[in-house]
Amino acid sequence: MKNSMKFFTMLMVAAVTFLFVEKGVAQPKAWPVPAGDKSMKAPVKLTDQTVIDNGKDLWAKHCKACHGTKGLGDGPKAAALKTKVPSFADAAFKSQTDGELFYKTSKGRDEMPAYDKKLPEANDRWGLIAYMRTLSK
Repeated sequence: MKNSMKFFTMLMVAAVTFLFVEKGVAQPKAWPVPAGDKSMKAPVKLTDQTVIDNGKDLWAKHCKACHGTKGLGDGPKAAALKTKVPSFADAAFKSQTDGELFYKTSKGRDEMPAYDKKLPEANDRWGLIAYMRTLSK
């Protein structure tokens, strides 16, 4: 009886672990954004094709390796990361404000680099947001 209870407990732990971890990669944790940043509006028109094209060029250079060509989190470097790269096709991504995306892109966290240093021009980072929005459609 003791062994069967021990086996059942181990089985339950394995099942719960499987639900929260996929292929040894941790699921993204909550990423709170300050209210002021969350409501931030872009100083450029995010539907402007020039802004989107600039974002696309920057995406190819800085983001595609992890986030993938279409923003599905399947870039060639994604498998080597400790945290699962989220897909921009998911509702959780689509529901974020432009300000939230700008904050996360600018500040970074864990394995996500802070792009306020790599791309010091805010309009370049807004261009990335504009391009990311085209990927989530």
